Amino acid sequence: MSGLFAEPSKNLKHIHSIIDEYLKNDYSLIPIDKEKKPCIYWKSYQYKKANIEDIFDWCNKFSDINIGIVTGDISKLAVIDVDDINILPELKEILPEIKETTRVRTRRGYHYYFSLNGEQVKSTSSLFGKRLELKSNGNYVVAPPSIIKAHRYVYEIPLSEMLPIPKLLVKKDLSVCGPVCVRTRTGGHAQAGRKPGEPAPCVGERKHKTFKIPKYHGQKVDCIRQVLSRGLEEGERNNSLFILYNLLLQNKNTDEYSKKLVIKKNGSLSNPLPESNLKNAYRKAYNYGCSGIRNKIAYIKCEAYEYRFKDGKLKDSNILIKNIRILPELSNTQRGIVCLLGTVFEGEYPSINKIAETANMNFETVKRAIEVLKEMRVIEESLYN
Repeated sequence: MSGLFAEPSKNLKHIHSIIDEYLKNDYSLIPIDKEKKPCIYWKSYQYKKANIEDIFDWCNKFSDINIGIVTGDISKLAVIDVDDINILPELKEILPEIKETTRVRTRRGYHYYFSLNGEQVKSTSSLFGKRLELKSNGNYVVAPPSIIKAHRYVYEIPLSEMLPIPKLLVKKDLSVCGPVCVRTRTGGHAQAGRKPGEPAPCVGERKHKTFKIPKYHGQKVDCIRQVLSRGLEEGERNNSLFILYNLLLQNKNTDEYSKKLVIKKNGSLSNPLPESNLKNAYRKAYNYGCSGIRNKIAYIKCEAYEYRFKDGKLKDSNILIKNIRILPELSNTQRGIVCLLGTVFEGEYPSINKIAETANMNFETVKRAIEVLKEMRVIEESLYN
């Protein structure tokens, strides 16, 4: 059996103390299953943090729950993931800091924790050209005291001993390409992991190209500006460019010009999508509303979305305003659906399946309620199918 609570109850106090330490350290936590996969849509937790009530809810909702820490800016944490322990001697020469910083024993190797403290670090799956993963923005790690396939993750060096991120891994230093030299046992110098005469790797990343936001229709749509002005990281590029393309189309930009802007934006990224992947951004257009955009790209900050129900911003066309007199006559299910349409889906026309999924209700129950609401002319006959 896997999961935090797979062992006897005497360990519960220890488990709670570690989770409490994570919260005090201001880490962003997510629930993960026995296969190390998130139990929830976790991307939004790169920008917001769960509280203790959320964690209790996860424990009640999911069986065999484990805990993960979202790495990067949100938790001010970067982690080097070493699965091949044969690399360790060389890595210790390049980064001697790993000998002293927080260390977690994993199933196949080790996690080495470093605090970011405002420094910018780029995630990579081939640190120093090796099978080493550096987890920062766009990633998460399995955290102690999780149990995966009968192995409990434990701290061999505690969180209190965590060191700052080594300067070698910071973006401003990584932007310079060149050899990483280590002293050899014979007293000479060699490039780490390189044979004599072999070219040195570029330890860092390609610099961002200058990207001047072009003219386009839809200047008042702040979502477009936010995507265009953001240096998209791995894990953000596909959804961001797809939504950018569709938002440009929705705001009466031509298909050709919308594609041109997406291509230009992608080309400005430090790690652009390959052309084969970029083509997915032009798949069948979808009419995205506020909630749909926020679910796909959680970094979007939309005042209109977050506060549109305050300060009298509900318009006469809103379904709640139009039907406020008859709300008391509706059943609890019908009233709940109307409230959902007037808030979460305000300005959108989701399918019955989407409504049921969001409300965590049975599809047939929602379908019957929608049919009644149409008969009562609360909603239009042609919508919400």
